[in-house]
Amino acid sequence: MGQSVYSVRQINAYVKNMFSQDYLLGSVSVRGEVSNCKYHPSGHIYFTLKDQAAVLNAVMFSGNRGGLSFQLREGQQVVATGSVNIYERDGKYQLYAKKIVPDGTGSLYERFEALKEELADRGLFAPEYKQPIPRYIRTLGIVTASTGAAVRDIVNVASRRNPYVQLVLYPAKVQGEGAADTIVSGIEALEAFGVDCVIVGRGGGSMEDLWAFNEEKVAQAIFDCSVPVISAVGHETDFTIADFTADLRAPTPSAAAELAVYSYEDFQAACKERERRLKTAMGRRMDRLSQALEQRALRLSRFRPDIQAASLRQYLDSAQDRLKRAMERCLTQAEGRLALLAQRLQGCSPLEKLTKGFALVTKEDGSRLRSALEAKPGEDLTLWLSDGAVTAEVKEIRPGREELWKNR
Repeated sequence: MGQSVYSVRQINAYVKNMFSQDYLLGSVSVRGEVSNCKYHPSGHIYFTLKDQAAVLNAVMFSGNRGGLSFQLREGQQVVATGSVNIYERDGKYQLYAKKIVPDGTGSLYERFEALKEELADRGLFAPEYKQPIPRYIRTLGIVTASTGAAVRDIVNVASRRNPYVQLVLYPAKVQGEGAADTIVSGIEALEAFGVDCVIVGRGGGSMEDLWAFNEEKVAQAIFDCSVPVISAVGHETDFTIADFTADLRAPTPSAAAELAVYSYEDFQAACKERERRLKTAMGRRMDRLSQALEQRALRLSRFRPDIQAASLRQYLDSAQDRLKRAMERCLTQAEGRLALLAQRLQGCSPLEKLTKGFALVTKEDGSRLRSALEAKPGEDLTLWLSDGAVTAEVKEIRPGREELWKNR
């Protein structure tokens, strides 16, 4: 009686608090075999660690994936380091892993990190020493085992993308004793052969299997190679010293072939597109040049002698026509004035006066008789009429104009 009653949530929270306060569970390393491994789309990895007697649920959140340098797979023996706590909603405890390494490779990881730090200090990983991968290669060198999935993947992808690229394989030993020496020999041999690019790699495996690519001599050979080197060691999550030293790291051998060998179909399509754009640009330029040429030809035509002569002839013809019309107008005007003057002159003509009954009187010496006082009695005078002349003798002289108006 009086015993407290708690909710499920309260109990789970209490137990979680106990886990959190336990110093041992706050940072613990657990050895076991990977089972039920699942890579979630969110980036989290859910798996189970088991041994012959027990099972422990585990999770590695995406933010801690930097502590995993290889692909986690079923059946692997690993050592997972992290904290053990309860998932309050389900009331189940699990390991929250922050670092996972293959079992038995602790010393190899120490060597790996030490060599990585040393080579980084020497500048072998510096980006300014990285060589660009040629966009279009003719020969591709491959340093890997002559048998295995890696070489098949590279050959298949390269042949599919561009069958005209020559593949040169140096069959190297990629695992075990002497593997590093054959890898170095392969890089040097392909460099001397004159390939355009070299792929160095192999398929995935444990850290021991990939150790040849963590050797200092391999890293130095990659760094010293004058030909761009692409590393393709293991799976996407596997990292080796060769990856940091190479000019470019590919997550897989297939991806390395994709990066090294350009697609011939894409190249053809790009060429056709460039050809189309070039023709379009040339067409526009030709149109502009044709228009400019026509304008220059038009301006130049003004200076051609034959064109100028024709233009002058046309101008002279036009001027001649204008002059002719002007002369005709002048003649017409002159004729009009002449006719007017002729009429006026005719009005002053003596003959015209004679036709109206007047006569012209001349003396014997032929001089004109201008006054009655000039005549002398008995003198013969000649009267000139419109139709002839009459000779008359002066009988009487009567001066004064009144005599004339009396007779009229």
